Amino acid sequence: MRGECKKLSLVFVAVLVLLLNVENGVLAQPQVPCYFIFGDSLVDNGNNNNLNSLAKANYLPYGIDFPRGPTGRFSNGKTTVDVITEELGFDRYIPPYSRVRGQDILRGVNYASAAAGIREETGRQLGQRISFSGQVRNYINTVRAIVNILGDENAAADYLSQCIFSVGLGSNDYLNNYFMPLIYPTSRQYTPEQYAQVLIQQYAEQIRIMYNYGARKLVLLGVGQIGCSPNALAQNSPDGRTCVARINNANQLFNNQLKALVDTLNNQFTDARFIYIDAYGIFQDILNSPSSYGFTVVNVGCCGVGRNNGQITCLPLQTPCRNRNQYLFWDAFHPTEAGNTIVGRRAYRAQKSSDAYPIDISRLAQL
Repeated sequence: MRGECKKLSLVFVAVLVLLLNVENGVLAQPQVPCYFIFGDSLVDNGNNNNLNSLAKANYLPYGIDFPRGPTGRFSNGKTTVDVITEELGFDRYIPPYSRVRGQDILRGVNYASAAAGIREETGRQLGQRISFSGQVRNYINTVRAIVNILGDENAAADYLSQCIFSVGLGSNDYLNNYFMPLIYPTSRQYTPEQYAQVLIQQYAEQIRIMYNYGARKLVLLGVGQIGCSPNALAQNSPDGRTCVARINNANQLFNNQLKALVDTLNNQFTDARFIYIDAYGIFQDILNSPSSYGFTVVNVGCCGVGRNNGQITCLPLQTPCRNRNQYLFWDAFHPTEAGNTIVGRRAYRAQKSSDAYPIDISRLAQL
């Protein structure tokens, strides 16, 4: 009888905890056990803080609208992957590799590094950064730790097969490589078509390594409209409003090949599922009708220096714009939390059929 009472009390406690979580808007269990993030400054949440790098955002006004203040996020608040993390039902954001310890790795790890690219040399003029291959090596270290925690490789493989992996790289291979001809030779070595092909080949190599180390549900995010960023407008737009076509055209070549890679990988690895997120198209929707998304300014950074606030990123302790929810861009390169929220939500649950191919993250999580 005493044992029955104990069982009933445990059930009551479990139900009570569930009800309290629901009441507070927190899901008791996320839709997947873990989320692993690979990328650049668009999703870096602190991995560059202790590197010898100019690409850092661990100071105000960065993080001015984030509960913990400046963390290394290149935004006033949440990044795209923070929004996706919330949509997946996690009650905490995914920690950066530089700080995660112990069993916290079981929820996932953010490996992203500002200025990082698919190519090793990308971003070198900004100092230290962790390239895509370096991020994958860090992931391999995490997998080994998970094997130790769970007891054997089979248990780790089964666990990892349920997790979401998102990869968002390529922007810096254009911003901090191809379109910097005085520093990098790539624009003289490759046509835009050839360069996109070389990037995709190197990208695919890292994806296959991730697959070999347990990744089975992979989200590949396309490059956004770099030619519409305040930085591109400041340097190359005659009126400060017209997007730079040669940059956007190069980005589209990369995105088209990335989407094709999804088909190739899905055919090659039948026990895995790869999807593509059309960040470029989502940005196009915003730019076509900014007011319908609540934006009044889409060509100027909320903070920064020079024309369009696009010459450099936000200065330490600089006073940013007040109406941040009405700005698409936070600084010369990165969206505001408001912009990131739109992309993150449409990546999770497609608003248009073109947002995600062949399925969105919400459906991927259910597989």
